[in-house]
Amino acid sequence: MRLATWNVNSVKARLPRLLAWLDETKPDVVCLQETKCAADKFPSGDVAELGYETAAHGDGRWNGVAVLSRVGIEDVSKSFPGEPVYEGEAEAQTQLTEPVLLVPEARAIGATCGGIRVWSLYAPNGRTPDSAHYLYKLAWFAALRDALAEELSAGTPLAATGDYNVAPTDDDVWDPSVFAGSTHVTPAERQALAELRALGLHDVVPTPMKGPHPYTYWDYRAGMFHKNLGMRIDLVYGNDAFAERVRSAYVDREARKGKGPSDHAPIVVDLD
Repeated sequence: MRLATWNVNSVKARLPRLLAWLDETKPDVVCLQETKCAADKFPSGDVAELGYETAAHGDGRWNGVAVLSRVGIEDVSKSFPGEPVYEGEAEAQTQLTEPVLLVPEARAIGATCGGIRVWSLYAPNGRTPDSAHYLYKLAWFAALRDALAEELSAGTPLAATGDYNVAPTDDDVWDPSVFAGSTHVTPAERQALAELRALGLHDVVPTPMKGPHPYTYWDYRAGMFHKNLGMRIDLVYGNDAFAERVRSAYVDREARKGKGPSDHAPIVVDLD
């Protein structure tokens, strides 16, 4: 089986590239993030022509996640138990004369595909360490840890993949000094990842196509990609039953090239 994860940064803007990549790379299961697309507006018909079923979760704003599969989709979970609501949303609702029911942002979708439980995750950015959004990010990770602990008890092969918006170590950013005082590298964020791994999850580190570091994200600013000034913030975390089947994994840096790319590259994992 071939599994992939990719923050596409708008599935509609990137649709021609996505379809061409699916046709060429032929993953069996794909976890997408930052689709920026309402679930009922996801281009499921287009990917169906390539043999993929779709499970999508999105509200049409800046987030959104999806799972595409050629090996079946079962037991779809849109969000996970205990997923928090961003307090900024709650504060905005107090200004409305008729508040609406608050629900978690579209940042997580789980499904069972070909006997593997997969999660497509788009962690909150955090913005700045002194913001409410940073506290929301830490609360989101804490809830994810509890939810995954419950799922892992089943013993089924499981992969929690996606844009974690955290670089696990200093080696996962091109210059640690540039990120001093910023999110994505703080001790609390890295501790949140460590607590996920403590559940028995393995960090499936992909092989880079250029340089010694398997970066998955490069800012759009001129020269960042070509100079390989990137970050590894897209991760594949798998339990023992998943990790023992991993034959190889790589960052498809070629997908970051050309006209109108996402600022992320896919990770492709081949399993026995």
